[in-house]
Amino acid sequence: MSTQAGRRTGIGRRAGALIAAAAAVGAVTALPAQAAPTARAVGGAGAVRGGGEAGAAGGPSVPPYAFDGSAQRIQGAASSLDAKTLQAGRTYRDTLKKDGKAYYRVDLDTKRNTYVSVVAVPGPGGKVEYGDGFKVGIQDNTGADCGHQQVDFGSGQYARPLAAYARRTVDPGSSSCQEQGAHYVLVERESAATSTPDDWELELRYVTEPLLERPGPTALPEAWPSGTPAPPAGGQQKRQGGAGFHEAVALREGEWRADIRPGQTLFYRVPVDWGQQLFAGAELGSGTEGDSVSDALTLTLDNPALGFVDTATVRYDGKPATLALDPLRPVAHENRTSYQEATSGMRFAGWYYLTATLSPEVAAEYGDGPVPLTLRVNVEGSPKQAPPYDADPGIFSVMADDREAAANGATGAPATTNGTMAIVATAGIGTGTVLLLGLGAWTLLARRRA
Repeated sequence: MSTQAGRRTGIGRRAGALIAAAAAVGAVTALPAQAAPTARAVGGAGAVRGGGEAGAAGGPSVPPYAFDGSAQRIQGAASSLDAKTLQAGRTYRDTLKKDGKAYYRVDLDTKRNTYVSVVAVPGPGGKVEYGDGFKVGIQDNTGADCGHQQVDFGSGQYARPLAAYARRTVDPGSSSCQEQGAHYVLVERESAATSTPDDWELELRYVTEPLLERPGPTALPEAWPSGTPAPPAGGQQKRQGGAGFHEAVALREGEWRADIRPGQTLFYRVPVDWGQQLFAGAELGSGTEGDSVSDALTLTLDNPALGFVDTATVRYDGKPATLALDPLRPVAHENRTSYQEATSGMRFAGWYYLTATLSPEVAAEYGDGPVPLTLRVNVEGSPKQAPPYDADPGIFSVMADDREAAANGATGAPATTNGTMAIVATAGIGTGTVLLLGLGAWTLLARRRA
């Protein structure tokens, strides 16, 4: 995921990341094997309703969703004219009522593309129906739709975190949504009458993408490699997933073993560079055979801006059960011209997020103990030259430290930064040590540059 065009700017950016890592103490976590539920969950640490789901017969609880500890609280408005403004590069928290709507404001220019993502986190154990979900879109001040995405629980009808993004792309050839100034993000929740009426917690992120210095290709190749590759070599390696996008555990190509409890969602991230192709699948291990649970495991892929790309489910009856995401096109800037969501989502390089959720219904048939889970990840192809961005692409690139993070299983990096913070967080060291290391590295880099 690394190219000359994708390199970040100088020492100031790295120093800022190091200082941010030292300051955001709440975002620093231990190695996956040592991780424990954190206070960033809905309702706080130890809260049953939002802070973890009790297992069957009072058994072990499922770790709560881990929100970005730096997120700022904001309240969505009922009217666009009362909407509070989101700032680029920041993360926010809000709540959304059943069948509720929430407006937020973004002030846009004509020099960068805009992506506002929403992660909806229902309370654990809640009842949802087919079609329950939410829609997020960006509108201009005439109400014209600039770009939206709608996600739902699909056939896997159990509450779990869902992610989607709204987008506004700068296109001189378009007649709508091209003016600078106030635009509005609208989040709308849809729930059936029989669904649990509890509020959903929201995590919002606002990121931008530079434009191209010159036009690139706009036509998609008719032929592309869609055959499933051989399973990754090297054998199984243990790597337990994180409890949220903010704590997603980094993976490189390989076969990764974890344990997952009924009702639990594990979060991972994989660096995929320009021209590379991601293949992902999962397998539930065998256990005591019993009645079949439909849609027992759900595997979902989201892109670096936390836009939904693809999902797959599989039933489980105690025998080995496998699933795989459909083959996806290699990462390319021109993929955004497609109307197919799975193709359009593979529009930039960066960290791609894999989430695996085990249905809570598994507990009724097999108990609430952990079920063996294996993720198989293939990243095919060599990195290609990045498109000619007119500025630093930021998170839409892959650097050497991102690949190192993937090799080491780094965790704790926010979805709006790359590399440095992830590696610091993995060390699981004390706050003072992080600060000293960060400032020391900054000083050393400055002296070398001088």
